[in-house]
Amino acid sequence: MAEPRGRVLLADPRGYCAGVDRAVVAVERALEIHGAPVYVRKQIVHNKHVVATLERRGAVFVEETDEVPEGAVVVFSAHGVSPAVKAEAEQRSLRTIDATCPLVSKVHMEAKRFAKDDYDILLIGHRGHEEVEGTMGEAPSNTQLVDGAEDIANVQVRDPEKVVWLSQTTLSVDETLATVDSLKTRFPGLQSPPSDDICYATQNRQQAVKQMAAECDLVLVVGSTNSSNSVRLVEVALEAGARDSHLVDFASEVDEAWLDGVGTVGVTSGASVPEILVSEVLDWLAARGYADVETVEAAEERLVFALPHELKPRREALAVETD
Repeated sequence: MAEPRGRVLLADPRGYCAGVDRAVVAVERALEIHGAPVYVRKQIVHNKHVVATLERRGAVFVEETDEVPEGAVVVFSAHGVSPAVKAEAEQRSLRTIDATCPLVSKVHMEAKRFAKDDYDILLIGHRGHEEVEGTMGEAPSNTQLVDGAEDIANVQVRDPEKVVWLSQTTLSVDETLATVDSLKTRFPGLQSPPSDDICYATQNRQQAVKQMAAECDLVLVVGSTNSSNSVRLVEVALEAGARDSHLVDFASEVDEAWLDGVGTVGVTSGASVPEILVSEVLDWLAARGYADVETVEAAEERLVFALPHELKPRREALAVETD
């Protein structure tokens, strides 16, 4: 056992959210039902380990539906797709399984509803992210992307009293509210969505980090660089008082030099990260003198989403004998 050097504060909640769990299980179930290969448009969730694990089981990840053989099974990722993607899949006779997170689907429905009422929609999000592309595809002529202060300055609307903001679900809560405040300075009549677009899991994971960051010399966030919510956790940790913070996919990526002079290490993980990767980081830290682990609980999560309807077992019709 290594000589004690410090302690670990472990964020709770962390890791898989209900939408990610649903999406990963959807691919696993599709493989069980249909056999390999099952095609997946984009990464099912933004995590290297999850994607590699599913590939070994027979999932084939593609960028676009035109890479899928006609008539094959394709799963749409948790980040959602535009109506144009669904239409292309139908034209190619693909058997689709829609694993879009229900919270992302909610934002899609909001976009369609506000577009139907002819609102200008200001979508706060990151340019090029799959979720943003899917949401904008629901109402392209009514939607403008707001990705930073430069975009705020360039926003033009037809009627300042008929404008609403929506957001990508995985953003920093504080950063999004700051953007909304700036937009309201330009457009005092800006309306808000009927409910918060930033998902409960993103908010809870950020809150847990905020609660422990000021006590941490170092915060390790387990997650992939293309995971928006994981990247935000690093930013939140630094903003909330952590001396240092890094994003790692695996324990092997932790640099021992980061531990110099460190008494308290915070550990958390993004919403697309399986717990085994966190356990490996904790084992790595324990082997270097950080075996004392204390949990910092910010919220209790019980939400579970049903699987996509395409994967639900069909009830066999009961035969009714007639005289």
